[in-house]
Amino acid sequence: MSLRRRGVVVVAASVLLLGGCGSGSDGADTAPSAGGKVTIDWWHIGTTEPNKTIYDGWVKAYQAKNPNVTIKVTALENDAFKSKMATVTTAASAPDIFSTWGGGVLKQQLDAEIVKDLGDPKAIADFTPAALAAYQIDGKTYGVPIDVGMVGFWYNKKLFEKAGVSEPPTTWSGFLDTVKKLKAAGVTPIALAGKEKWPGHYYWTYLAMRIGGLDVLKQAATTHDFTGPDFVAAGQRLKELSDLDPFQKGFLNAAYSSPDGQAAAVGSGKAAMELMGQWAPAVQKDAGGGIGDDLAFFSFPAVEGGKGAATEALGGGNGFAVGADAPAEAVDFLKFITQMDNQKQFVESGAGLPAVNGAEEAIKDANLKTVAGTLAGATGFQLYLDQAYPPAVGQEINDSVAGLIAGSKTPEQVAESITETAKAEG
Repeated sequence: MSLRRRGVVVVAASVLLLGGCGSGSDGADTAPSAGGKVTIDWWHIGTTEPNKTIYDGWVKAYQAKNPNVTIKVTALENDAFKSKMATVTTAASAPDIFSTWGGGVLKQQLDAEIVKDLGDPKAIADFTPAALAAYQIDGKTYGVPIDVGMVGFWYNKKLFEKAGVSEPPTTWSGFLDTVKKLKAAGVTPIALAGKEKWPGHYYWTYLAMRIGGLDVLKQAATTHDFTGPDFVAAGQRLKELSDLDPFQKGFLNAAYSSPDGQAAAVGSGKAAMELMGQWAPAVQKDAGGGIGDDLAFFSFPAVEGGKGAATEALGGGNGFAVGADAPAEAVDFLKFITQMDNQKQFVESGAGLPAVNGAEEAIKDANLKTVAGTLAGATGFQLYLDQAYPPAVGQEINDSVAGLIAGSKTPEQVAESITETAKAEG
């Protein structure tokens, strides 16, 4: 795609798509093309409930308002989606609408000229600044959020009580003690999807944040050097945990959302906790039935002597970007799904925390209210590293940390491997 051709697309997006026409909250029925037959390809990762049903409902509702539009949905599991998007990015093509978490991956897609500049995001919806930030690059908006949240520990209060743990740990040494007590009580402490790798990177990232502070991660994005003592120490702390054999049997071959995976282990009461994002309760319920009032949330603990604060959060959200050659209706559809009633429906279902101002009143789940309050009080925020950095670097972090957890890499080797990839990409 030539720069000149992309420029035409961007101007069209700014003028035509965001000019106030389409199925907005005023109930207008006319989409931007005003009658011509249009097909939109939408790739998303909403393969589990409640997202699947909600997304399907949005498609039906939009098509009913806009009978000239057909939305063709491709729903992919997380890793399969990432792999497929890497292929289309290399080919400099993209579906009309696709899932994104923003950050360095979205920047690479922008560099490949496969995403639209969406213009003024306020013309789409009144997004919260925290939710929108990951999708903005150099002051321009290339994606819109559908939710926002943070990663923390989801735990089974009943299993903690069985092990004699009355309160969740607030320090790393206390966390290790909790793991030991759970094991002594015959309880599997932690569920982990070792096969998919990305859930494991949360541990290393949080430990690097707690030990070195957010600045060490920001600095590494510029220097491409992860061999410093704080990163090595993060690996050493994670090795301390792995050496306790805290994960469920067969975790190295376990997926995240499958019936025998990470979420199901917690959702069926077979494991005491998992480190996961705000979507965890919904996926636990879908995969394992859920544990109801026994489920609770606590933030990743502080590391004694670390420079990072326990009030700094790792997280992000789900969002959607628009392909550079997408029809006007693609942005109109995003405007539709981020209307207040659709956002409230999304939040009420427990699928996530709101990305639009005013929708927070729809939060019903007590645990999600806890996450929302914790996030609101966060003193710092870090986007998931496998999205914040370029894709190759993010993948190396996932792979190397998985190797550390499996015992095939040392903390030093993890730091060296990530640095080697970062410098090659830099």
